[in-house]
Amino acid sequence: MTDITYSPPTVIAEIGCNHKGEMDIAKELIKMAAIFCKAPVAKFQKRTPRELLSEEQYNAPHPNPMHAYGETYGAHREYLELTVDQHRELMDYCNEFGVVYSSSVWDMTSAREIASLDPKLIKVPSAMNNYTAMLEYLCDNYGGQIHISTGMSTTEEVDDMVALFEKKGRAKDLVLYACTSGYPVPFEDVKLLDIPDLIQRYGGRVGDFGFSGHHLGIAIDVAAYALGATWIERHFTLDRTWKGTDHAASLEPDGLRRLVRDLNATYKSMGRKDGGLLDIEVEQREKLKWRAR
Repeated sequence: MTDITYSPPTVIAEIGCNHKGEMDIAKELIKMAAIFCKAPVAKFQKRTPRELLSEEQYNAPHPNPMHAYGETYGAHREYLELTVDQHRELMDYCNEFGVVYSSSVWDMTSAREIASLDPKLIKVPSAMNNYTAMLEYLCDNYGGQIHISTGMSTTEEVDDMVALFEKKGRAKDLVLYACTSGYPVPFEDVKLLDIPDLIQRYGGRVGDFGFSGHHLGIAIDVAAYALGATWIERHFTLDRTWKGTDHAASLEPDGLRRLVRDLNATYKSMGRKDGGLLDIEVEQREKLKWRAR
């Protein structure tokens, strides 16, 4: 822990598909994240359902019908998708508010489309971090940061991923996230000590480290930052009761606002006295410190 150098925390408001397929809601989420929450990054998701899903998966019913936006899982996913032109519009809207736009990519077509927008960062979700062809495409055709979650992955799989980025000369553009894939994740399954383990194993080899949380509340994220995760990603919604499986594990605006506030306060607190007295203590020492009479 003594070797961690703390940079200011960067909170990613993971809007994902919480816009419910509606641009007005997507823009309201950006605006709320920027103005009320002071979150510096807004992130969406991009999928090509016909490419990502098998025919059987596409035509199967949604596993949780109360959250379905279509008669089949494929139709549900199509309903929630925004076009690349809509993503470009959202990126322009983010720029208006001084917020960094980003998106996760779930397939090769989506990777090409989002890379064509040239955002500052692109996220690869845990489910796709072993899709070697897509990782290679991003390394070869996209110049920004590539953030990757490590949920559902063995140490050996993460080793292989980092080796791929090193081979491509892109490891310093790689940000690795500690993550447990579940919605929501009980506290005992968060496994925060994976963060210093990632830093010990890959520190100096990759660009930075993050934490993608699907738990409840915000205390865990502050601990994640204290353990060395500079990037903190949380799902964000306007209403946790909305239809859709991600809303329940998301933060509403006041929760995200408090998280940004608390992380910034934690950053300010990360220092040492180095064996001396602080200016704030000198006066108190004169008044209160015990002296032999």
